[in-house]
Amino acid sequence: MTFARVALLAAAFVAVAVFSPFSSAGSERVALSVAIDGAIGPASSRQLEEALDAAAKRDASVLILQLDTPGGLVTSMREMIADILASPVPVIGYVAPAGGHAASAGTYILYATHVAAMAPGTNLGAATPVEIGGLPSLPGGEKDDQKDKSDQKSQGGRPAGDAMMAKVTNDAVALIRSLAELRGRNGDWGEKAVREAASLSANAALQEHVIDFVARDTTELLQLADGRTVDVAGKKVVLATKGLPVETLEPGWFIRLLGVVTDPNVAVILMLVGVYGIVFEFTSPGAVAPGVIGTLCLVLGLYALDLLPINYTGLALMLLGLAFLVIEAFNPTVVLGLGGVAAFLFGAAMLLRVEGPGFAMSWAVIGPAAALTLGLALLTGTYVWAARKNPPRVGGEAMRGQPAEILDWQGTEGHVLALGERWRAKADEPIAAGDSVEVTDISDLVLTVRKRDAARNGATQ
Repeated sequence: MTFARVALLAAAFVAVAVFSPFSSAGSERVALSVAIDGAIGPASSRQLEEALDAAAKRDASVLILQLDTPGGLVTSMREMIADILASPVPVIGYVAPAGGHAASAGTYILYATHVAAMAPGTNLGAATPVEIGGLPSLPGGEKDDQKDKSDQKSQGGRPAGDAMMAKVTNDAVALIRSLAELRGRNGDWGEKAVREAASLSANAALQEHVIDFVARDTTELLQLADGRTVDVAGKKVVLATKGLPVETLEPGWFIRLLGVVTDPNVAVILMLVGVYGIVFEFTSPGAVAPGVIGTLCLVLGLYALDLLPINYTGLALMLLGLAFLVIEAFNPTVVLGLGGVAAFLFGAAMLLRVEGPGFAMSWAVIGPAAALTLGLALLTGTYVWAARKNPPRVGGEAMRGQPAEILDWQGTEGHVLALGERWRAKADEPIAAGDSVEVTDISDLVLTVRKRDAARNGATQ
């Protein structure tokens, strides 16, 4: 019994000696960094969510959220703000590198971070909500829009009479003010950024108490953040960030793919390829490749549209337009073709409920896509129409005019060889063995034939 106790204690001692280095290594403090570069969208939201999960699992001291964005979708922005507010790890918002900016949605996200900083030569602001709905602006239309807005401005810089925009603007003001109160930042300037699209440079933002400090790089950023007390998920935390090693989290392949397919222009192209791939597979069974590629593209396109704030009326118009064009290809009427193009164009223009920076439908994509779709429909219709005029190649109709060889003949009936097969045949004129004949008709598997010389003579007279 004594030996067993000694052996157990020895095993416990060895286990502690072996695993304690790994435990101490795992508890090493580190600062993780994630860069959001480009428009705020579903990919950005997913990237931040994964970075916060990684920071929580590794018990990181802070997560540095480096921002360089023109703005983006409100839905994705709110998801990112909610994740930051619920994060158990302090988040340092850092607008960098020099020349970068945190405009529109980026301003709200910076306000939500526990510590806000900017690099020299950066700016933030212009957080006015974009117009909801509408068609993509045409070239030369910006001056008219600006004139209308200047003529219609009322208190707060809001277009008069636009109840929907008033609601959206007031909601955005309430959001940025609540974030400013939570983090102790300048709420008045935040409201100005929303209502008047105001912007600030890094030094001006520091003077207005919009950010906490200006830092040239991440090393200085961590030094200046050290010792600050922040509210993390309802708890007061004193940051100890000086000298921390910084590890950058790179986006995975799925986030990169998501960033590409959630571009509404790419999503529309994927849907077009998907629909026509499936149509081609149905018209040419056994090709396989068009069906597989079309299905994958269609699923990716629908998945991307599901992540975007789309207008389902616009999507329905696009699908209706494609259906009209497919019908036009097999039954040319011109009216269906023109109606399909019109429905597709209007649907694509109405597809997004909100056109944020980097998420607007482009006429440079919509126009050529509609033209290409109409061109394919017209080309297919031309081939179908030409095929109707060609002589039939299968069935009884294909037998007419075919030469035949007489095998045996008696009176007005006999047997002939046509297209490599033996047929019963009859004739309305005297025919003898050895005559050259051709098929004029077929009825109940009986061919009607006549002399080929007679046919030629009749044709020349």
